[in-house]
Amino acid sequence: MELLAPAGSYVKLEVAVHYGADAVYVAGKDFSLRNFSGNFTVVEVSAAVEFAHGRGVRVYVACNVFSRNQEQAVISAYLERLGAMGPDAVIIADPGIVLEAARRIPQVPIHLSTQANTTNFRSVQFWEKTGVARVNMARELSLEEIRGVAERSRVEIEAFAHGAMCVSYSGRFLMSSYMTGRDGNRGECCHPCRWKYAVVEETRPGEYFPVAEDGRGAYLFSSRDLCMIEHLPKLIETGIDSLKIEGRMKGINYVASVVKTYREAIDRYYDDPGNYRTAEHWLRELDGISHRPYGTGFYFGSPVPPPHGETGKASGTLQRLIGKVLSDTGDGRIRLDVRNKFHRGEPVEVLTRRGPARKDRILDLLGEDGEELAFAQPNARVTAVLEGGCEKNDLIRRPLIKG
Repeated sequence: MELLAPAGSYVKLEVAVHYGADAVYVAGKDFSLRNFSGNFTVVEVSAAVEFAHGRGVRVYVACNVFSRNQEQAVISAYLERLGAMGPDAVIIADPGIVLEAARRIPQVPIHLSTQANTTNFRSVQFWEKTGVARVNMARELSLEEIRGVAERSRVEIEAFAHGAMCVSYSGRFLMSSYMTGRDGNRGECCHPCRWKYAVVEETRPGEYFPVAEDGRGAYLFSSRDLCMIEHLPKLIETGIDSLKIEGRMKGINYVASVVKTYREAIDRYYDDPGNYRTAEHWLRELDGISHRPYGTGFYFGSPVPPPHGETGKASGTLQRLIGKVLSDTGDGRIRLDVRNKFHRGEPVEVLTRRGPARKDRILDLLGEDGEELAFAQPNARVTAVLEGGCEKNDLIRRPLIKG
C-alpha cells in the first residue's frame, strides 16, 4: 500500500521523501485548496517532480478548486503546463476540470479529490468512465463501506489515515466564506472551526456564556484529528491502494513525525502481518506533534462524542524543532538550518529515519566563519557538534516536554 504524504513546500518535500513517503502531493500557487501553504511555482513543480522521481517517489499535483467561468482558459493552459512536467497524477474535484484534464493531458492519470464527496461504488464506476484512475473516498465512510467500494471497483482507492478533519461534508466548508469572505473551497479558509465561541440568549443581549466548563470558550465546530496508527491492519485489509496523510500547511516536524511513523508501521505489517503490534515509540512520536485529541473519524461508525469540553483543545505536548540537517561533515559535525534558538550544551534528540528518536547533545557550536557560538538564532546556518552522526534531512529537536 502506498504511503502518500503532504508537501506544502520544497523543504517539506525533501523531508517527506527522506522519511519514507512513496508519493507526495503538492500544488501550484493557484487552483488548490491550500493557498496559504508555501506551495510551488510552475518552475518549482518541475523541480519537485525531478527531485522526487530521482529518488523513486511519485508526485501528484492538486488542482482541486471548484472553478468559475472566467477561469476556464487559464486552467486549461495550466493543465497543459503541468502535463509537460510529467507528474504521476493530477488531483481534481471539479467535474469540468476532470473532463478538461482528460482532453488536454490524457497521458497524466486523474485522481479524484475527497472534495468530490464520493460515497458509493456506483459513483466510483461513474468516475471511472470519465477517465479517473483513483478516487479519494469521502471521509464520512466506514471501513466496511470502503471495503465494499474497493471490491466493486477497478480504479485505485485512496483514504485518509491521519490529520485534521473538517466539520462539514467532506470538507466542502462554508463557514469561512460566510464569516470572513475567504472562500474555503478556493484555498482561503481562515479556520473558523478552530475559534472560540460563546452563546447568547436572545432576551439578554450582550451577555455571553462560554460553552466549555473551563470558562475560556469552546471550539464548537472543531473535530478531533484523525489517527489510525493503532488500526493500520484494518485499513490495509479494506483493499485500499493508498494511505493519505493530511497536512500541506503543517510544519516539517509534523511531516517528518507522521511520515516516519506510518512508514515504519506499514513496513512492519507487511514483514509479518500475523504478529503486527503498535510500537510504543510510534504513539509517543504522534503525541509529540501539535494536534487536537485523536480519534478514528467515521471508520468504525459515527464518532462517539468526546468528554464534555474536550473537543478541539490542542495537545498539551510540545516538541520544539531546532533545525534540519543540511549535511553531515563527519566527526559528529553537522551543518544545520536553524529553526528555533538553541544553546551549546543543550540536550537534543535526532529524529532518524528508523526507530525511536536518538538522544544526543550539542557539544559545540560554530558560526559561518568558524567562530564559537554560545547559541544559534532562527534562520541561521551553523555547524553543530553532536555525540553521534546524522543524515542529511534528519531533524534535530529538543526532547519532548509535557505541558
